[in-house]
Amino acid sequence: MRKAFNQELLQIARDNPRVYMILADIGYGEIEDFANAFPERFINCGVAEQNMTGVACGVAMEGNIAITYSIANFPTLRCLEQVRNDVCYHNANVKIIIIGGGMAYGELGISHHSTEDIAIMRALPNIVVLAPCDIPEARAATRAMMAHNGPVYFRCGYKGEQDIHSGPVAFRIGKAITVKPGTDATVFFTGTVGINAKHAVEQLEKEGVRCRLVSMPTIKPIDREAIIGAARETGAIVTVEEHNLCGGFGAAAAFPCAGATCAHQGWHGAGPPMAFRQSDRQHGSPYGTPHGHESR
Repeated sequence: MRKAFNQELLQIARDNPRVYMILADIGYGEIEDFANAFPERFINCGVAEQNMTGVACGVAMEGNIAITYSIANFPTLRCLEQVRNDVCYHNANVKIIIIGGGMAYGELGISHHSTEDIAIMRALPNIVVLAPCDIPEARAATRAMMAHNGPVYFRCGYKGEQDIHSGPVAFRIGKAITVKPGTDATVFFTGTVGINAKHAVEQLEKEGVRCRLVSMPTIKPIDREAIIGAARETGAIVTVEEHNLCGGFGAAAAFPCAGATCAHQGWHGAGPPMAFRQSDRQHGSPYGTPHGHESR
C-alpha cells in the first residue's frame, strides 16, 4: 500500500507545485522518486519528528500542502504536542502519513506498534482521520486527502496487503463503502485488518449467516447514517480494527447509536486488548487471543 500511496502522491505533485514532502530521515526505498523529481520540495529534517512537524506547519502556512511521512507512531506520538499546537490549532494544510498502522511491524515490538493512534488523533480538533483497507482505497483516499483543505491523518498499510475491492472505489471523506450486502448483522471494519473481516463474513455465509460487510475508511468524520442504518436494518453490529478497544474505531462507531433509537441493538467490538503486545518472534502472533467487548 505504501508504494501505491507514493505513486499517487508523485502524480499529484507533478500537477500541483504546492505539494511538499517533509520527513525525518526515513522512508528510503519509496520516497526517492519524489526527492529526485522535486528536490526543492523535499525536506529531510533528520531524526527529529518534532522539528519535522513544525517545519511542515510553516510550509503549509505559506499556502502549500505539506506531507509528513514516517513509520508507525513516530509522526504522531513522538511529536503529539506539535501536531496539536502547530498543525491542528492553526488548521494547517498538513497531511500526516504513517506507514504500518496497528502491528504491521510485529517483531520490532511495541515501540513500532501503532495501537493507540486512532484514539489520540480523532480527539484532536480540525483533523480528518483516514484508514484505507487496500490499494484501491489507498489510491482514492490519497487524492481525497490532497483535495481536502486542512489537517489529515492517513493510516497507511505497510506492504503485501490483500485487496478487498476488485477495482477503483467511489471514495468520499466521511462515507462508508459497502463491500457486501447482508441482513443478519453488519460487520464494519477499518484499515488493513479488513481482509480478516472479509474472510470471517465469507465463513459465516457458509454457515447460513448473511452479514453485511462495510469498510469505514474515514474514522473522523464518521458516517453516522451508515452506522445507524445498519443497526436498524440488520439488528446487530460488529466492529473490527487493528487498534486497542479504548477510543478507537469501535468507540467512534458506537457513539452515533448511543443517542439514537437503535441503541438497544446488539453490538460487539473486536480488536487487540488495551495492553502492550510482545513481538511475534517471542510469543507467536502479536494479536494474541482475540478480545472484545459487548453491550446489549
